[in-house]
Amino acid sequence: MQKYNIQNLECADCANKLQEALCQIDGFAECKVSFATNTLYATNADIEKLQEIIKGINPRIKISKDFENQEKKPRWFIIAGLIIIFFISLLLLHFFESQYTKIISYILLGLVYFISGKNVFLGAYENFKKKQFFDENVLMLTATIAAVFIGAYEEAVSVMLFFATGEFLQELAVSKSKSSIKSLFDLTPNIAYIKKNNQIIKTTPQELCMGDIMIIKPGEKIPTDGTIMKGESSIDQRALTGESIPISVKIGKKVLGGSINLEGALEVQVDKLYEDSSVAKIIDLVQNATNNKSKTEKFITVFAKYYTPIVFFIALCVALVPPMMGWGSFEDWIYRGLVALMVSCPCALVISIPLGYFGGIGAASKNGILIKGANDLETLSLVKNIAFDKTGTLTKGVFKVTEVIAYNGYSKNDVLKYACCAQNLSNHPIAISIKQAYSDKNHEHQIDEFEEISGYGVRVVCDSNLILAGNDKILHKYNIPHDNCNIKGTVAHIAKNGEYIGYIIISDELKTDTKDGIKELRSLGIENITILSGDNTYATQQVADILECKYFANLLPEEKLEIFEELKSNINAKSAFIGDGINDAPTLASADVGISMGGASDLSKESADIIITNNSILSISKAFKIAKKTKVIIWQNIIFALLVKGVFIVLGLLGVATLWEAVFGDVGVALIALANAMRTLRT
Repeated sequence: MQKYNIQNLECADCANKLQEALCQIDGFAECKVSFATNTLYATNADIEKLQEIIKGINPRIKISKDFENQEKKPRWFIIAGLIIIFFISLLLLHFFESQYTKIISYILLGLVYFISGKNVFLGAYENFKKKQFFDENVLMLTATIAAVFIGAYEEAVSVMLFFATGEFLQELAVSKSKSSIKSLFDLTPNIAYIKKNNQIIKTTPQELCMGDIMIIKPGEKIPTDGTIMKGESSIDQRALTGESIPISVKIGKKVLGGSINLEGALEVQVDKLYEDSSVAKIIDLVQNATNNKSKTEKFITVFAKYYTPIVFFIALCVALVPPMMGWGSFEDWIYRGLVALMVSCPCALVISIPLGYFGGIGAASKNGILIKGANDLETLSLVKNIAFDKTGTLTKGVFKVTEVIAYNGYSKNDVLKYACCAQNLSNHPIAISIKQAYSDKNHEHQIDEFEEISGYGVRVVCDSNLILAGNDKILHKYNIPHDNCNIKGTVAHIAKNGEYIGYIIISDELKTDTKDGIKELRSLGIENITILSGDNTYATQQVADILECKYFANLLPEEKLEIFEELKSNINAKSAFIGDGINDAPTLASADVGISMGGASDLSKESADIIITNNSILSISKAFKIAKKTKVIIWQNIIFALLVKGVFIVLGLLGVATLWEAVFGDVGVALIALANAMRTLRT
């Protein structure tokens, strides 16, 4: 999809209307509009045609490919000037009895009304043309004109001025909120320096080519992923992984784009183009998260369509029915109806809720937690059941060979040799530990066939020998005679040409924060924690006993999925699965929330809904805290907004509230809800 920067997108309701209108046009069925990031996603790449279509929908909205172009902030001095003129006109009207001063005061009131209501008039005009009569601009215009007709001139002007002031403050608040959210993703440097023909050339990250040598001085951001060719330093990856402790780097070390060089100058060779870099993927992933709306957002979008017409109908009934029944004057009841009409726009909800979710997603990204959608954040807050993969998730996944046992006349070195031969093409952590343990690292193996059998191990034709390497199941699968099926620990069995030649015991250990992370999850109300592992019973039970949780061992990927589905069906709550993504894709996809543990350099885990870039179990509990806090804040706004609006409708019926007080029930509530929504950023 193409991305376009949207200018003059005034509110979330405008964003929803723009998206709905575009989706009804051929070629734009899949377009999405993000109010939180001012971004339009469309499959059509013709920007001129797109702008022409948008002009017909809303003439004030413009799009461009320039994401650095900021919208002009409203001029506060116009509002301040109008307020001063308004109070001067009131002074002239009430403290001077001259007919001349009254004429001047009414002229001034008229100027204030028309200037402050400029956007209301234009918006109402556009909506009248589209036969959309329940827009806030149409309703505001209707209310103030009706107030003039019943003789409430000053209140009509004060309402329009107060509304314009509120919209001004709301626009400032939204702009500030968006800037706060945007700053969370301010990871990319605007410039890059490369070394060519012994000269330093200034360029941009987007123009870097594979193999370019980047020059990064202390204090500068690394433009894209690469390998250090010269220099030593320490780098800050906090913005990418949430890890606050700088890491030391030297020649040969891989570094991620978006990291900050703290000490010495570095020469880094470009390994990935900017669009394929870790920082670009993180920014794209988080910004695209607004496209996946939560159920609450979808509900509010539908609710807003019906709320305004219903309140308008109530206001109309209040204005007309009682005086027709002889219960008072038309002027009195029309005024009461106008008070109800003032709270007919659900701005507080349609603005604060999407920004609240996006703030939560932004706060999570700062902590090394990448959430793919507001729907995933909402679902996470409802999770009560978690299943963990063991290796690389709860444990470090950094294996070390601790024992080698040889059989049938073979030596320990033979066992390592053929194990290394079998694992030569594998990047599994166990395979890496075996290759590191083999003494003859310079020996080259002739691999003729290689087959990785998921859940079993590998089958290899190496140096003209058929080698099997894996767990006990692979020996049974190929009918290899052996008498040791229940060895304690993580074991790799080796067979050569149908003969069992020995086994290797590999050790792993818990991550340092695993126990604390599991403890925090329990404190957050996670009732059921289970380990689902492909490792043997002994190794899995050891970890389960330490963490005091249930476990299932010796599982093939399909068995892991089957047991997880059974766990889900037995619990009346949402379930999450947490794995390293190597053999967990089916289970991750099946979970209500799939959480993948992986480095910031590996963001291609399509099956996962949430990616933990720093591999920390504590980050999982942090994700739950963010999800739960975001949910609380969202519902605080919903209840507060509806309660206040309901109160003003009742006060309007009773004739207690005034028009300008009712405007607070609209604009004031929106400002308070927006300020509350921004608390998600501080999670």
